[in-house]
Amino acid sequence: MVETVASFSKTFLNNFKIKNMKYQFKTNINCSGCIESVTPYLSANNEIKHWEVDTKSPDKVLTIETDNLSDEMIREIVKKAGYKAEKLNG
Repeated sequence: MVETVASFSKTFLNNFKIKNMKYQFKTNINCSGCIESVTPYLSANNEIKHWEVDTKSPDKVLTIETDNLSDEMIREIVKKAGYKAEKLNG
């Protein structure tokens, strides 16, 4: 019975996961030193498939690809690293 409930729960959650999301944020991550500071926070999260910061953009755009994180969760990760992130797309 427990196995069945666990299996059902996993299937249920998989059906409601955020899939193939790409978020962009305006940030204050503006140099290679900042990128070095934020890297451990973003790279340590297994839910982040890919990330990059365009420091040449006036908005210092952070792009994140994930299947499971919401924009709010990403903003919290960036905040923990000591930076700000304001969602740009949608």
